[in-house]
Amino acid sequence: MGVQIEQEAFTLEEILATVRSSNRLILWNDEVNTFDHVIDCLMKHLQYSEGQAEQIAWKVHTEGKCAVLEGSFTEMEIYRKILKSEGLTVSVE
Repeated sequence: MGVQIEQEAFTLEEILATVRSSNRLILWNDEVNTFDHVIDCLMKHLQYSEGQAEQIAWKVHTEGKCAVLEGSFTEMEIYRKILKSEGLTVSVE
């Protein structure tokens, strides 16, 4: 009986990001998610108030992206995966 392990490949940029003291979680505009869904996800997973989440949603809509969280690479990767599982377009910088 074997165990199948999923491997992830990391780019040089991602590896170097782990040594930085601070990384940002970026939420990107897309043509898929509604304002309500984005706002709900920001409130549910990042504990933003409704007003804060609405401001972020509008900034993403008008500017194309917005940094929504800052911290260690590991922490940002966890939140990236959570928001991605909700269908949002996110990245770590």
